[in-house]
Amino acid sequence: MDYQNRAGSKFGGGGVASSSATNADRRERLRKLALETIDLDKDPYFFKNHVGSFECRLCLTVHQNDGSYLAHTQGRKHQTNLARRAAKEQKENKGNDVVPGLLAGVQVRKNVIKIGRPGYRITKIRDPVTRQNGLLFQFQFPEITAGTIPRMQFMNAYQQQVEEPDPNYQYFIVAGEPYETVAVKLQAREIDRREGKLWSWFDEDNKEYWVQLLFKTERDERYSAVPGLAPGRK
Repeated sequence: MDYQNRAGSKFGGGGVASSSATNADRRERLRKLALETIDLDKDPYFFKNHVGSFECRLCLTVHQNDGSYLAHTQGRKHQTNLARRAAKEQKENKGNDVVPGLLAGVQVRKNVIKIGRPGYRITKIRDPVTRQNGLLFQFQFPEITAGTIPRMQFMNAYQQQVEEPDPNYQYFIVAGEPYETVAVKLQAREIDRREGKLWSWFDEDNKEYWVQLLFKTERDERYSAVPGLAPGRK
């Protein structure tokens, strides 16, 4: 900072900086430091929302520009949350390399060479009792890393950064190292998460990952928040 010619300062003495000027200088130094160490395209917590602002998914903060976000990543709050997340993952002892920003249980990625996409089969199903429509997924992971179990997660249109957000769709994500993460685009209908309706199973002998999901009926969606009629969204 240039402290020259400040009120009350001596020539060459550095001068007295105001608190606002000091904060501005600190943010600029943090931004430059972050630019040297962070690639926003690979930051799992960086998200540009539909109004053009930047969000930190880890700290749930909103920033008006990328410089503000970069300065935030070097601040105490973000660094503390990073440490907490790392400690939580270590405590849970999740040995799988999970894709950041996509799947639950975010971990630091290792340099894993991807070997392509898993094979898959999708079958339309209907519950014979409730008449709910659904899908049965079968993914093949013949070369999956030993001890690894595939993981899944649902993502709404505003969480993904591949396509323009369309609220009429949601995404079903499946990952299993060393295969590439795959996503299936679904209608934005509410998933029935009750026991027996949504389930997954990994056949370790045949290296196949099975997932069944059922959509709620129109009546269930309409009255999902009404006690006694249908379970609410979890």
